Amino acid sequence: MYSNDTPTPTLSSSPSNSSLPPTPPRLSSVIVTPCAACKILRRRCVEKCVLAPYFPPSEPLKFTTAHRVFGASNIIKMLQELPEAERDDAVSSMVYEASARIRDPVYGCAGAICHLHKQVTELQIQLAKAQAELVNTQQQHANLVALICMEMSDLPQPSFDNYTNISPQSLQTVGNGVLDVDSNLGSVWEPLWT
Repeated sequence: MYSNDTPTPTLSSSPSNSSLPPTPPRLSSVIVTPCAACKILRRRCVEKCVLAPYFPPSEPLKFTTAHRVFGASNIIKMLQELPEAERDDAVSSMVYEASARIRDPVYGCAGAICHLHKQVTELQIQLAKAQAELVNTQQQHANLVALICMEMSDLPQPSFDNYTNISPQSLQTVGNGVLDVDSNLGSVWEPLWT
């Protein structure tokens, strides 16, 4: 049964090799953790797993949500039909749609979109009302300014003729340098204090 042709290993007589125990053969230094999808499905994650890039082991809830609504085989089919550049967006969309369907089993994403559309419409109505109030307020302000200008133009303009004909003889200095205005200007100017 044994053949004598096989060479027997020989140990070298160097001191460094004699003190070390023999090393086991290296299997694989890379430890691969299964993706979240394979971990939840309890299957072996292969090297070319379609789900591994999109469902990392740190995010198991992401696959659980999509799997609950779409199923693993449908997710794999959809990803295989798409080019690799579009797969990431497709997974995000599937997870979003699945979480919306879990929250609202009847309407799903459509219910959320309708609710947001209704909010946008209500906010547009409020914005239009606010803009109309702003235009109305600006118009009232402009009308008020125009009314004040019209009333100011209707007032009699003061005559400055009495002030231009003042002669130096009509002004007299009374003690402490106070000017006394003669009777011509006394009716125009009223004393500020008594």
